Amino acid sequence: MKSAWCILASFVLVSSTFGRTADTSPDQLSPLAKQIDEQIVGLEKQFIAVVEAMPAEKFDVTPEKMPGIVGAFKGVRTFGEQVKHVAADNFAIWAPVEGKPEPAGINAPNGPSEMKTREDILKFLKDSFAYSHKAVAALTSENQLELVEFRKQRVSRMFLVLLAFTHVNDHYGQMVEYLRMNGIVPPGSR
Repeated sequence: MKSAWCILASFVLVSSTFGRTADTSPDQLSPLAKQIDEQIVGLEKQFIAVVEAMPAEKFDVTPEKMPGIVGAFKGVRTFGEQVKHVAADNFAIWAPVEGKPEPAGINAPNGPSEMKTREDILKFLKDSFAYSHKAVAALTSENQLELVEFRKQRVSRMFLVLLAFTHVNDHYGQMVEYLRMNGIVPPGSR
């Protein structure tokens, strides 16, 4: 757990060089929320770039369906399902930070089953990041350790921030591999 707090401290203390995209002005955020929001902006740009790099016809690909790929890939999510999963969990994780219940219709952790097209999935993802920018405005140094309800557990708002960051980064790494398995150089490596 100590290493998890060190990772979070690194996120909070390191300023991002990316601009803000949400409606809430950085001047309206607490200093803590402002630092975390800057990190969300960086994660958002990096993650969306990976998603946009995958052509629509490859959104249903998994390593299991690729010729020449060896490994235990039976039943893994398709590229598109990974994107929906991250988006749905962005909503689910950030809602309690804002002090709200999980939004209706997101179907966390998998996302809406009827959502199939690249355009719809990408919009869902972008909306989830916009939601995270809005939700982080509720975070202050005074309430960061308050316990909130998340998936039938009581956790601190700061725990959820750490979970959101590690979750996006975990799936970013998986999706980079999906790109490479399809002969696509990830944007961050170009």
